Amino acid sequence: MSRKLKRKTKSARKTASSSGKARKVRQAKAKTGSAFDMAMDWLPISEEQLHRVFLAIILGGAVALAWFVASMAGLPAMAHRQLAAVAADAGFEVRRVDVRGVEHLNELKVYERALAERDRAMPLVDIEALREQLLELSWVRDARVSRQLPDTLVIDIVERKPHAVLRKADKFVLIDPEGTELEPVSSQRAKGKLVVSGPGAGKQVEALTRLLEAAPAIKPQVREAEWIGNRRWNLTFKTDQVLALPEGGKRSAAALVSFARLDGTNRLLGGKIVAFDMRARDRIYLRIPGRARQEAALNAAAIARKQERE
Repeated sequence: MSRKLKRKTKSARKTASSSGKARKVRQAKAKTGSAFDMAMDWLPISEEQLHRVFLAIILGGAVALAWFVASMAGLPAMAHRQLAAVAADAGFEVRRVDVRGVEHLNELKVYERALAERDRAMPLVDIEALREQLLELSWVRDARVSRQLPDTLVIDIVERKPHAVLRKADKFVLIDPEGTELEPVSSQRAKGKLVVSGPGAGKQVEALTRLLEAAPAIKPQVREAEWIGNRRWNLTFKTDQVLALPEGGKRSAAALVSFARLDGTNRLLGGKIVAFDMRARDRIYLRIPGRARQEAALNAAAIARKQERE
């Protein structure tokens, strides 16, 4: 006897249910893919950069674990070398230097120091030591050094601001508002800038700035300031006239303000007077060219007349 085996067939309800589940799976996958694509479009980095970030995180975790194990075993130096070797093999070594914030400073001086780290594994770069080297440059007021993985050192420079020119015996030197010497300049480059002169004048630049700010109308007219005897200032104006100020910050500022008032009412600057002396507390002395010769001639004539009468 032969038996017929009947294959069980799915009912219409089960078939519809299976089709529904497959459709939901496909829709879920589509939504997931589109959501991921939207997230990638929203991120400010490319997919390749994202992969590199994930790789860096994974490598960082592995290296951190190796460091911890070696440190626990009492081998920190070996762990540090191993860390550097792993990082270098993964491409984490200095290949580029990005210098920012430079306007007056010669960038080559920055690169000379930074490129000493070239091809060095990133963990071996002494960020603080490199910063200290940069701070030795006269133009650098502050500096920040950071690692931009996988292969770039970023150096942000904050420069000092040129303020005046210090006249020395044999050269002109550009200085900042605090009197820090920046670099030698030619006499041509010194033109149009406030020139400071006299022994110890560089250390008095901040005090000079406060003094000139007391009389804003006079400040743009000052061409040179000479520090006399380490105690007071002589100001030379663009008209070549000279003003001798008294000692002391308050007295010199008060004298300069008084001079500004007198100039406003009597037009002293640009006139015949070549020098003004305000060192006395209660008066101002004026020097007019030729006046001394006139007084000498009058005295000689008076003496001659007196002798004739005798």
